[in-house]
Amino acid sequence: MSRVNLDQLCAKYGWQIADEVHRAIGRQAENHITKSLGVLQEDGVYAFFLYQASRGSREKPGADKLTTQAAAFLKEAGIQAFQNGTDPLKAVRERLASDLDQLLLAKHLLEQALIYARYHTKALE
Repeated sequence: MSRVNLDQLCAKYGWQIADEVHRAIGRQAENHITKSLGVLQEDGVYAFFLYQASRGSREKPGADKLTTQAAAFLKEAGIQAFQNGTDPLKAVRERLASDLDQLLLAKHLLEQALIYARYHTKALE
């Protein structure tokens, strides 16, 4: 297995998240990314994906883009629960939650990518 620079991957997906969410919901992107980061930090990975699924019509396009990018990011980072491409909520609930090391790694990686995304979004405006 080849070595992956995880910080570089966080930066790559941070940019992609910022770009996709900004294109989907414009100026609301920074606020949505910041709230999503807060949910992740306070309540965890499952709550993060649940928060995306619960967004109303104004934020829904951005939340959908963020969900897609976050799941792709975790898959590329080698998080086993995301390797088969199932629904992110199901992946966390049924597989990731039972592996504490992978769960903590996924949370840390998502936090870093969202921090980068927040700064990228600020730079876009």
